[in-house]
Amino acid sequence: MFDFDMLGLAPALNDALKRANFSQPTPIQNQAIPLALNGHDILGLAQTGTGKTLAFGLPLIDHLLAQPGKPAPKTAKALILAPTRELVNQIAESLRNLTGKTKLRVATVVGGQSIGKQISFLSRGTDILVATPGRLIDLMEREAVDLGQVRHLVLDEADQMLDMGFIHALRKIAPKLGTPRQTMLFSATMPKQMEEISQAYLTNPHRVQVSPPGKAADKIAQSVHFLSRAEKPAKLREVLSADMGALTLVFARTKHGAERLMKDLVKDGFNAASIHGNKSQGQRDRAIKAFRAGEINVLVATDVAARGIDIPDVAYVINYDLPEVPDNYVHRIGRTARAGREGEGIAFCAPDELDQFLQIQKLMKVEIPVASGTMPAEAEPKKPRKRGGFRGRGVKPKTANGASKPGPSKRRRPRRRPAA
Repeated sequence: MFDFDMLGLAPALNDALKRANFSQPTPIQNQAIPLALNGHDILGLAQTGTGKTLAFGLPLIDHLLAQPGKPAPKTAKALILAPTRELVNQIAESLRNLTGKTKLRVATVVGGQSIGKQISFLSRGTDILVATPGRLIDLMEREAVDLGQVRHLVLDEADQMLDMGFIHALRKIAPKLGTPRQTMLFSATMPKQMEEISQAYLTNPHRVQVSPPGKAADKIAQSVHFLSRAEKPAKLREVLSADMGALTLVFARTKHGAERLMKDLVKDGFNAASIHGNKSQGQRDRAIKAFRAGEINVLVATDVAARGIDIPDVAYVINYDLPEVPDNYVHRIGRTARAGREGEGIAFCAPDELDQFLQIQKLMKVEIPVASGTMPAEAEPKKPRKRGGFRGRGVKPKTANGASKPGPSKRRRPRRRPAA
């Protein structure tokens, strides 16, 4: 294992790392940084919370420091794409901590914020552009950004971008980038389509992997409570009350469910806030800032936050609703046990969520310990959605034996004969 000062980084980077009290690289950093410094394309596989931002950020900044000169108006030298606003902001903050005493500029473009301000900032050019794909395409269509000078491309949390349909955006963005370029793709999982993306956008990549896809951090103590949906609110309050001061992240499946759950917790005296897709970017940023500072200690979120929160002091992650996609469970609980700390991941499993729970265990290749309740013998079928009384056109009502009932006879109006 190397120390950072043994990797041959620029002196300004070594100084920034020392100021931030970083001395020894994590396994993914130890493997990826030397390869990236030599200009190789990187395919990095590592679970969330393992230090991927520095794994691509340090060599990227090192390359840019070796290429002095101001960026031209509307251009960027490096582009980092990430799936969510929270993750974009988190990456940018980490990079600014490293570039603070240099002349390198870091810009962000995300939805939910003033596009006019973003256009104004980009008009002067930037060294590093961190963006969500959707807003970047908006700016490209307005001719507010020219990507022809980009020589470094990073795709962070690429599997989530794939889940969210951003592959179509990538196909629009990639042809506009400069060549030759270095591309680094980092992902927590490696679905089949990810292999296809790596073949399409990476050139002879070096694959670095520090843990099997789907494996949770070793220091996360996991447990599951088997209970009915009606029992979940009381169990949540019981778990939260057991350690009132701890920072706890609670995941709900839907935006409305997260908001309702947060309001109920506040009524019961818990210091809670929420972030989800119906919140403005300002509201989400303020909630995360308050959570990070300990001003609130319970944050209720949807999966929009699963990969966008890097708060080392999160002690508990509670899956109030199990995710539909098993990989998201890994990303959710990865919000705890960060930077070498310990943490706890707690799951609530209702009978109709058993299939999802079994898929999670299959993905992770572990048997999650049972904290309370008993695993149902089989999954409870999900209730079909109620539909109104309207019967679709062309669908005839059935008799008891399954035959179609004759429909009402249609009377035709007699034709009027023309007057003689």
